[in-house]
Amino acid sequence: MISQETIVALASPSGAGAIAVIRISGKDAIAIAEQVFQSVSGKIIGQQKTHTIHLGHIVEDGKVYDQVLLSIFKNPNSYTGEDVIEISCHGSTFIQQQIIQLLLRKGCKMAQPGEFTLRAFLNGKLDLSQAEAVADLIASDNEASHQIAMQQMRGGFSNEIAKLREELLNFASLIELELDFAEEDVEFADRTQFKALLNRIEFVLKRLIDSFAVGNVIKNGIPVAIVGEPNVGKSTLLNALLNEERAIVSDIAGTTRDTIEDELVINGIGFRFIDTAGIRDTKDVVESIGIKKTFEKIEQAQMVLYLVDGSQLSAISKIEALLVAINKTVNQFPAKPIITIINKKDLIAPDNLSEINTRLTNNNQQLTTIYISAKNKEGIDELKNQLLSFVNTGALRNNETIVTNTRHYDSLLKALEEIQKVTFGLNNGLSSDLMAIDIKQALYYFGEITGEVTNDELLGNIFANFCIGK
Repeated sequence: MISQETIVALASPSGAGAIAVIRISGKDAIAIAEQVFQSVSGKIIGQQKTHTIHLGHIVEDGKVYDQVLLSIFKNPNSYTGEDVIEISCHGSTFIQQQIIQLLLRKGCKMAQPGEFTLRAFLNGKLDLSQAEAVADLIASDNEASHQIAMQQMRGGFSNEIAKLREELLNFASLIELELDFAEEDVEFADRTQFKALLNRIEFVLKRLIDSFAVGNVIKNGIPVAIVGEPNVGKSTLLNALLNEERAIVSDIAGTTRDTIEDELVINGIGFRFIDTAGIRDTKDVVESIGIKKTFEKIEQAQMVLYLVDGSQLSAISKIEALLVAINKTVNQFPAKPIITIINKKDLIAPDNLSEINTRLTNNNQQLTTIYISAKNKEGIDELKNQLLSFVNTGALRNNETIVTNTRHYDSLLKALEEIQKVTFGLNNGLSSDLMAIDIKQALYYFGEITGEVTNDELLGNIFANFCIGK
């Protein structure tokens, strides 16, 4: 699987900047660097210590390409476990390409996406879950997703799985030993201890599996649909939340005919707000398509903000009609947190405000209601706090392991299924040889997570999603 060629790639973002970093890794990295680098103090690169930085020039046949800093990382004490050279040059795209082309002429090969991290995995510098966390760390765009990726990259998840796997492996060895003495009918594995271990493993697996619900939305952003009738202020609310004029606002009902999405980070948690077309009966074909998309977005959302124009609730009949609409939405989507937002509270008379609040409370004690003025940005902070209250960040605050990777989630589910089979066999006096089969399968799925069990197709799929240079 691992290539013996020396690879090169731009490790910093493409485009012009103050500096750029070009990374080389492989057995010939130092020898190739010696051919193109001239130290200002006359040092020979191959004779320098690891983890040192040297000032000099990149040259070819007397032509100077750039003045650079060259960093040396000798194997095995490098990111990839191989000899690594990093060249920090000026950030001109012309200079970057000139130096990379020079290195290719001297014997380097262009790195594939994720090839540096793949080599780190294959050389034992990272396990597979840590390697995948590298990509998550690069992609993290809020505090929560960054914290999860860092915890996983530092081995928190790997260590938890490795401990379970090691304990199960010890018992598996004793079960296998029993098979060698099957005729003598002896038990080397203490069944009471084994049962306690299986219960503990099942408990941990269920906790990790449950954490995926939190981890997945934190990693990808929590989708929140803003819904309601036309002209109640949905686009104004989106603009107020984002603090910018993101959506077109007008007095004409049905202005928003398609969904508009944007992201906002609140206290380190990413939320993806979706401004939808107003829900009403219409003969306009384009608007009808927009309304159809609204219901699709509600299906996909984790939370729903049901927006109402409070200034239109002066009559009891209007409030009753609102209650019917709210109950219909609650019944249609019973598993989704729904926040009723009464907009334009600055236009509601105090007595009418009290009547609305009383009827809403009597209708559904569990219903969350917030009064805002999206135009004046009143009540927006209260709404943000309410959104945060629906996100279970307890595990995040306690620095517990949170699963965010779908591949890990799938392997954990399969491992749990095998552990439950072993428990069933133990409780029903199943023979050791049959239990051994299920134990081996559980160990296999544990190994899939950390990379002790891999194949070329799996690795190809994982590292193809990395950026080149990492």
